Amino acid sequence: MSDDDATADPDDATADPDDGTGGSGVPEAAEQDPGPYPIEGTALVKTAALASVPAARVPALLARVQADLGPRIDAYRRRYERIAAEPGRETFLVEPDHWEAVADRVGLDEREFDAVVRAHEAAVERIGSGSGRREEFEAALEIRSGVVIGVEEGDGDRDADAERDRDADADGD
Repeated sequence: MSDDDATADPDDATADPDDGTGGSGVPEAAEQDPGPYPIEGTALVKTAALASVPAARVPALLARVQADLGPRIDAYRRRYERIAAEPGRETFLVEPDHWEAVADRVGLDEREFDAVVRAHEAAVERIGSGSGRREEFEAALEIRSGVVIGVEEGDGDRDADAERDRDADADGD
């Protein structure tokens, strides 16, 4: 590490095209691999560009939030509307003030809070685009907020199977 690296301002939001981020401020590996959080690609780059925190900090913020949300996945499945389930992540619609409780638990300041909410909502829009439901998801985000939670591969499939079984049992009564 050079002296410049040791004294660099961590809140400097300028993106250096030679810093391994391709100029986006987000590490290039994070753009393709969600790492310990379920948000990637365009949603991550969009968040980094619009957030009030340095782009390089966004992945760490998302990892902190995922560490809080991941163990709560069963509670989310019981309480909220799941609008998408994909390998490695599930997407929910929650009440608009949901993120305030998460921010309190995780210790997010106002700018970090804004970045996390933007990331999750951008991911919901992106998931909607990929499933041909973008307009539906965007309309839902006008009155609710979105949460994307990483799950272990196959975990969501087991839950979807259980949900189909419950629906079949209800239809059979």
